[in-house]
Amino acid sequence: MNSKSQYKTKQREILIQYFKTSKSEHVSAADVCDYFKKHGETIGQSTVYRHLERLVDEGVLNKYSFDPTAPACFEYVGEGAHHGGTCFHCRCEKCGKLIHLHCEELEGIGEHLLKDHGFKLNSMRTVLYGICEDCADK
Repeated sequence: MNSKSQYKTKQREILIQYFKTSKSEHVSAADVCDYFKKHGETIGQSTVYRHLERLVDEGVLNKYSFDPTAPACFEYVGEGAHHGGTCFHCRCEKCGKLIHLHCEELEGIGEHLLKDHGFKLNSMRTVLYGICEDCADK
């Protein structure tokens, strides 16, 4: 955590716990609000948005914006996160499904681009578009 860390409010701790235990790797702010509403937690929408942005600033969450018409997604990368390394994304052009990839082959492409072409790839903003397996089978 960096020096921008905030006070440890109840809402902040609830959000962090939600992300630590969430089975989904990418969650929108609306998903978070829906979850808390269904489970009877009183946490306002503006509070959720404010805390999500703070957690991004603190390095606890990553924020991904793949499409200007779609909501941003958040991923827990704080203490105890179940993955590490570079993350890439694939987005289905038919159903919009987002696939989260940790792939050594793709990491190699990033290393190649930097070494041979002087270009540092931002994996948080790299999206490969195509058709997912489910849509291809239809």
